[in-house]
Amino acid sequence: MSRPTISEVSALLADLADFRTRGDGSNAELMNRKADLLERIAAAQPDDAQAAEVAAAARAHADELTAGS
Repeated sequence: MSRPTISEVSALLADLADFRTRGDGSNAELMNRKADLLERIAAAQPDDAQAAEVAAAARAHADELTAGS
């Protein structure tokens, strides 16, 4: 699993901003992408327990949103 690129993170941030200001996109899809990026960051830093916790929380939230759709 590779660490996310700056352009991947930037694209997610831009899409999140569009969702907040215009309602463009799917919240569940955006949270899934966020969780994916955070999991990749955590995988690249296996000794960082906090990164793993944040990634796990993001995945749980994304899964809740996906299950609710």
